[in-house]
Amino acid sequence: MADSVKSRHRALLISQDIVGQRMAGPGIRYWHLAQSLAPHADVTLAVPADSPPDLPAPSVAIARYSRREWASLQPLVEANEIVICPSDIISDFPELAQSQAYLVVDGYVPLLAEWLALNSFLDVEAQNALWWQRMRDLNQQYLVGDFYICASERQRDWWLGLLEANGRINAWTFREDSSLRRLVDTVPFGIPAAPPRPTGRGIKGVWPGIGPDDRLILWGGGLWPWLDPLTALRAVAQLWPRHQNLRLAFPGIAHPNPWMSQMPTQLELTRQLAAETGLLDKAIIFGDWIDYADWPNVLLESDVALALAFDTLETRLAFRSRVMEYAWAGLPCVITGGDATAELAAGGDLALVVPCGDVEEVAKAIEGLLALSSEEREARSARLRSTLTWERAARPLVEFCRNPRRAPDREAMGDRFGNPYYVAETERVQDRLTRERDLYANEGHKLAQARDELLQEVAYLSRPLNPLRARWRRTRIARAWRARREG
Repeated sequence: MADSVKSRHRALLISQDIVGQRMAGPGIRYWHLAQSLAPHADVTLAVPADSPPDLPAPSVAIARYSRREWASLQPLVEANEIVICPSDIISDFPELAQSQAYLVVDGYVPLLAEWLALNSFLDVEAQNALWWQRMRDLNQQYLVGDFYICASERQRDWWLGLLEANGRINAWTFREDSSLRRLVDTVPFGIPAAPPRPTGRGIKGVWPGIGPDDRLILWGGGLWPWLDPLTALRAVAQLWPRHQNLRLAFPGIAHPNPWMSQMPTQLELTRQLAAETGLLDKAIIFGDWIDYADWPNVLLESDVALALAFDTLETRLAFRSRVMEYAWAGLPCVITGGDATAELAAGGDLALVVPCGDVEEVAKAIEGLLALSSEEREARSARLRSTLTWERAARPLVEFCRNPRRAPDREAMGDRFGNPYYVAETERVQDRLTRERDLYANEGHKLAQARDELLQEVAYLSRPLNPLRARWRRTRIARAWRARREG
């Protein structure tokens, strides 16, 4: 139920990724979170300036900003009471830390894990030089939030550790809520409540080399360094002699966000292996990014999806948005074990979990899932849809936007910005130094006064001896002693 007009707050969501006709996971997330918040708050969705124009957004205002240009974002921040943004937006706009808005920091992307993988081609000295800057940016994110959200309980454990290391788990935040869910809670990637409906053709019968009756295996994500498309290729090559109607499609080879185009991927390596197997453009097809409106058609006509990754820190922390979309369409999936979405999909009977890099197991899983009927797919999807909707996923965020609050430690710290532990420790040391300086200054004054009094006393006691000294200097013995000393 929508909140009454009088109780509604103004909320600004800042998407770091492109929102429009073609979107990746982060843009999709902010598009749907804006829609989920709209019944409860007056929502503005700020999108990068190079997002396509004329976005249809009923009940949500659309605004544009330029990356790292505060003047483009400042009016929007000042016009809203609540700001919700991915954690790296804090690095792009450090001025947010000084704003009066309540800040919700979204940590759904494990940034450091991805950054380490993306820059692993550098030598260790070069990567460490960049790492210092990256850590400085990340540390600021841990200090400014009034509320943190992430995508899974596993990510929440990670964030609790990060926040503890940065002094945010303290007497103030613990006394407010000993579970700490008022500080950090889960807002996973959701799915629409209504099942997908076909509106036309997606890939089958449209892409060259893929016929309407071929069995389609979908690699729905990117080709980032932490993913394992080469095992997918080898598994398809193994199945090809007895399943020559198989087609493995890669529709995500060119990211819609220009900022992402310079990031390293495995596209060339994947193309090379496809050519070496002799299956390039025959069983292994590379294509362009699919429009978001057409994506349901691709999901519905696919037979099996793949989500394979290496055993890395990124895998441990990832929440794979494409796997959620596979669940929405009831599309069975072969997925590498290790991430939270693998557990979720396997628990809903929508995925077979395979070991990392195991070609035999991937081929076996694909062959088994190809035998599923469309009725069984729909039944499995229906069981998951009711528990994974955006409306349900967004509940902790909706609650915060209905009752925004300053984090109690930020409230107590006032204008003092930083790790509460180190701020308090610095103040304690400074106070001790001030007291000791004052003490030493006072003691020094006393010593100087005592020295002056002692000199005065010596001078007073020396006065009767002066005539005797003068008479001594005139004696024959004194003159002889001086002559001997000088000669």
